[in-house]
Amino acid sequence: MHQVRRVAMLSLHTSPLDQPGGGDAGGMNVYVHHLALELAAAGILVDIYTRRTAAGQPDTVELAPSVHVHHITAGPFGKVSKEDLPELVTEMADAVADHVASLTSGSSRTAGVPFTAGIPANVVHSHYWLSGMAGILVAKRLDLPLVHTMHTMARVKNKHLLPGQTAEPGIREDGEQHIVAAATRLIANTTSEAAELEGHYDGCEQRIDVVSPGVDLKVFKPAFRDRSRQEQGIGAEEFHVVFAGRLQRLKGPHVLVKAAAVLRRERPDIPLRLTFLGARSGRDNYDLAAMLDDAGLTGAAVVLPPVGPAELAGWYRSADVVAVPSASESFGLVALEAQACGTPVIATNVGGLPRAVSDGRTGLLVDGRTAALWAEAIASLHDFPQTRADMGRAASVHAEGFGWENTAAQTMASYDLALTYQYTAPPGC
Repeated sequence: MHQVRRVAMLSLHTSPLDQPGGGDAGGMNVYVHHLALELAAAGILVDIYTRRTAAGQPDTVELAPSVHVHHITAGPFGKVSKEDLPELVTEMADAVADHVASLTSGSSRTAGVPFTAGIPANVVHSHYWLSGMAGILVAKRLDLPLVHTMHTMARVKNKHLLPGQTAEPGIREDGEQHIVAAATRLIANTTSEAAELEGHYDGCEQRIDVVSPGVDLKVFKPAFRDRSRQEQGIGAEEFHVVFAGRLQRLKGPHVLVKAAAVLRRERPDIPLRLTFLGARSGRDNYDLAAMLDDAGLTGAAVVLPPVGPAELAGWYRSADVVAVPSASESFGLVALEAQACGTPVIATNVGGLPRAVSDGRTGLLVDGRTAALWAEAIASLHDFPQTRADMGRAASVHAEGFGWENTAAQTMASYDLALTYQYTAPPGC
């Protein structure tokens, strides 16, 4: 029996209600959304806190029974860039702490929905460094343990900085260092990320729990591949490569464009078709449509806005290959979702992607992001259709081991350890 009955979950810079694939919304939104649902299914009350970005947003949205998203007011309405949000950390923390205290006392009601008055929060769980900085203050004020999930880390991103890309600021590096020192437990997506917490931030191994993200296996599953291709207008003879994610240099859709240009020149026999699903993110001048035009690929490629899970699964199933050319990735949910649909993945051999993709069995890992290497990987899967089919079958089996219920169970175990060591460090720390 788990000790935790209620969790105050902080996702302050982006809401789990937002559509992933553009702006600041991505894999973390999916993670928070599905983790909360599975925790609720296990009998835990979950209150998710995010910053209000419009005056008309409701105070509270019921995501599911026992899961509520609370919009807290801090700073101006409208989107505030991640670079400017640190100035609002204290204000966000005060608003969250006040609300958590009001739920415990039973003084909060929204639209006639009671929030199970009298059941106090046991744990604060923060996601991303901005929430972690606020989480430290909330946990201290309410005398609760803090569990933190980094999702990405500044020192890791800066280590893999690309030409023309802006380094993560020192305030973030300092903030993450403070979080690692202050959090009761740290959750890493993979053992490699746990090692990065230890190596880059002096994290104590005994305070780090490795919890793999999950995939919604009810939505992302193999089904009617030919029908999916017909629905998306993909010809039977076309070799369809799909990219899904934020359109930014870190995620690397330009790598796919350059590889496609190489294939157009060196392998004109490959009837290549590219689909990009996503929206621009960040301050970089990143114009994917112009890149495609410059590469002479306009007629062979399309850039579409982000789509919901069911439609996204259809796109994955319509693909011969899903590409994940990221420069840095804490795990890579896109890779896992695509594999769950029975589609092999080509991904950069970085971060958590070697955990998400089994090289040579469910897809291919590429050591680098040069156009030549990526063109070679794409061509190899085009040239060996039986291997591609075998990889697709293995991919769906591989993904079955990553259900969100497993993520929730491992997270609850981390919560229990946080309560055990709330006032004392675990042995070895």
